Order: sequence, then structure tokens, then C-alpha cells
Amino acid sequence: MDNDNQDAEQLRLLSIFHYIVAGMLALFSLFPVIHLAIGVGIVTGAFDGTGTGEAPPAFMGWLFIAIPLAFIAFGLTMAACVALAGRKLTQRRGHLFCLVVAGVECCFFPFGTVLGVLTILVLTRPSVKHAFGVSGPSF
Repeated sequence: MDNDNQDAEQLRLLSIFHYIVAGMLALFSLFPVIHLAIGVGIVTGAFDGTGTGEAPPAFMGWLFIAIPLAFIAFGLTMAACVALAGRKLTQRRGHLFCLVVAGVECCFFPFGTVLGVLTILVLTRPSVKHAFGVSGPSF
């Protein structure tokens, strides 16, 4: 019975840390908003009177819009997936989803790497698989 309590406590802590890392991912994914604002300024002509007499080309503005939007969308999507994985860890559902998110989290050095590795280690234990209702071979 002590093993069940230890598993439950570790899953609870992993869930909390998933919420923290999701918040950090969401915050860091919004850093390109500065570049997005510059791109909008270029496209709308806000930088036409810079004193040099030559405005930046419009395609540069569109690049400064498209690339930051892609980074922001990816970052916020990943943050939502990490938060959802934290919720699923609490509910003991979505074992495979949590494993996949933990694997992707390993790319986000240093906090995501530590959290991803610890999550994989906990989720691959047979007692935790049983708590999730997963049956099958242990690799």
C-alpha cells in the first residue's frame, strides 16, 4: 500500500510541475510579440519617416509578422498540451498522451528536460500503468 501512496504523491507533484512549466512556456512563447509589432509597423508604414528617406520593403514586414506568429502559435499550443497533460496526470487518464508530451517536453531545456525525463520514469512503472488502467507489455 505504501507504493500506491508514493505513486499518487509523485503523480500529484508531476501534475503541479506540469502546470508551472506550462505557464513558463506560455510566457516565453509571447516574447516574439515585439517582432510582431515591428512587422505590423513596417506593413502599416509607421517606419516610413525614419529620416533615411527609404522605407523598409513590405515583404520584410510580412516576414516579421508570419515568423513570430508561427512561434507564438507553436509555443501556446505546446503550453496548452503540457497543462492538459498535468490535468490528465491528476485524473489518471491519457497515459499515452502524457508520455508523448513528456517526450516533447525534453526538447525544452532545462526545465522541460528534467520534467519530461521524470515523467517518463514515473509513467513507465507497472504500478503507475495499472493506476492509469493501461495493460500491456512493459518496455
